[in-house]
Amino acid sequence: MGTPAPAEPISPRSPRVAAAKRLARRNFRTKERRFLAEGPQAVREAVGHRGPGGPTLIELFATAEAAERYPEIVAEARASGARVHHASDEVLAEVSQTVTPQGLVGVCHFLDSPFEEILRARPRLVAVLAHVRDPGNAGTVLRCADAAGADAVVLTDASVDLYNPKSVRASVGSLFHLPVAVGVPVEQAVSGLRAAGVRILAADGAGEHDLDAELDAGTMGGPSAWVFGNEAWGLPEETRALADAVVRVPIHGKAESLNLATAAAVCLYASARAQRASGGCRSVTPS
Repeated sequence: MGTPAPAEPISPRSPRVAAAKRLARRNFRTKERRFLAEGPQAVREAVGHRGPGGPTLIELFATAEAAERYPEIVAEARASGARVHHASDEVLAEVSQTVTPQGLVGVCHFLDSPFEEILRARPRLVAVLAHVRDPGNAGTVLRCADAAGADAVVLTDASVDLYNPKSVRASVGSLFHLPVAVGVPVEQAVSGLRAAGVRILAADGAGEHDLDAELDAGTMGGPSAWVFGNEAWGLPEETRALADAVVRVPIHGKAESLNLATAAAVCLYASARAQRASGGCRSVTPS
């Protein structure tokens, strides 16, 4: 492979800085099929990720302080063939979308997967973000899905952009860990997953089915896809009607409700435990 090129100092007026800065806007991300990954965790995961066309990381902006603090990340980026720039704090302020940049910003290729490819892999646990509009919530649900061992995440065409900088940051690197399909109409997502043998569960605070009761009944051990809705108004009736069951997370205390990401974590972990239990999830309710 040869000796990696040394890091290059870069001016705030460089066209590369301007090009990276433009990726804060969705239309430029879509046109270039590139996005920004900020901070050591996201960049570390980007460095280790490869797509069908090769390494995901294209270039890296690193301050001298960050390069000294995370030498292994910078070395791996250079070894992967990414172009590494020695960046001043002024440059990082230009390309970063955070108030206090952490010294590392990577430019990456898009990495979403075709929905058909996810179906061919016969997934057992999937999170479907049907009407999620807040980028922080989308990234956090993706992180929860990753932690629960989900096989894939699907963002429908009514949900936020996967590559929004806030989504990428909130995923804390999980974006690089599991397949994610984007722009799939919810009806197509549901019909495709059901045809692949996956039970469709809509998460809704007013659901007819109780999550604890579903676990006690032993119905959660098979392949499942959880459909999550909008932060403020949940799932519309037409989306709930597509599900095999509309399930609520029980509130045992006095809280009015759970936020989206917390409810998603509870639901995904319930399915994950049921699927991993010997013979399925058995009731623990005293007889």
